[in-house]
Amino acid sequence: MGAAPTGFSARIKANAANGAVDFLDYCQTLGLGGAELRGGPPLDAEAIRKFRARLESYQMHVTFNVRLPASDADLGAFESSVKAARECGAYALHAAMTQRRYEEFSSLADYEKSFARNQQQIALAEPVLRRNKVRLAVENHKGWSAVEQATWMKRISSEWVGVHFDFGNNVSFCEDPMFTLDTLQPWILACHIKDMAVERYEEGFLLSEVPLGDGFLDLKTMVAKLRAQAIFDLEMITRDPLKIPVLTEHYWATFRDMPASQLAATLSLVDKHPPKKPLPRIAGLSFAAQLKLEGDNNQASIDYARQHLGM
Repeated sequence: MGAAPTGFSARIKANAANGAVDFLDYCQTLGLGGAELRGGPPLDAEAIRKFRARLESYQMHVTFNVRLPASDADLGAFESSVKAARECGAYALHAAMTQRRYEEFSSLADYEKSFARNQQQIALAEPVLRRNKVRLAVENHKGWSAVEQATWMKRISSEWVGVHFDFGNNVSFCEDPMFTLDTLQPWILACHIKDMAVERYEEGFLLSEVPLGDGFLDLKTMVAKLRAQAIFDLEMITRDPLKIPVLTEHYWATFRDMPASQLAATLSLVDKHPPKKPLPRIAGLSFAAQLKLEGDNNQASIDYARQHLGM
């Protein structure tokens, strides 16, 4: 198991204040097996050589986030990044292309325009990926339902474009996590492993990452289904719970035909799985307290993965 930087935001901020510690190096000191890196790969030949030597000495996997092309004018820079990622020894590229759909858009038409732009970006990127034999894993980042993303992946039909599966994101779409996994599994290349807890509030339910083992996800089954085909990066984001306002009119503005039974099943799940502990919150905490809470949550997750998930 490696780590995603979104789960270490306070630590990265603290390190930057003291003369940045490289995230790959930091993950290696924790005994982790890989890292997702926010920036693109180094482009200088000597820097690439040094990076690859370090990665191979650590025996870790790495994924890079790179800027996807929005038009033909972006293809040269994108191809340079893809080539550099390949030469660095990257496992794949990672793309989180959307914000939270139910917060960002007020109409189905606006959402569909955004989705069309996403699809155009991948259509531009795919020939470059294929030519350089580098895979891109597109995250289910609260932008598309599992069925919408699976239909898209079928249409692309490329071994170089797949899914970066987040274990918990699609709960915000009233999806059972196992349904999301099973729907997207044929295309999954990499994962953000996390556990989730839920709790009712007046406009719907709260959704929160919690240390592995403290939530309601069937982690052992999910990991077993994916172990042979994907890498895992821990994304234990320590923050205030997300509000999923499923009892408001605005939430439904971009969903064409979600059945009422799906909402009912989700609210039933929320009621059947009250939090084992109070949901993590950082509002009002000092930075030092936030840093400690984040560190404790990540270490608890790492310990659980080693003891119970064989990672």
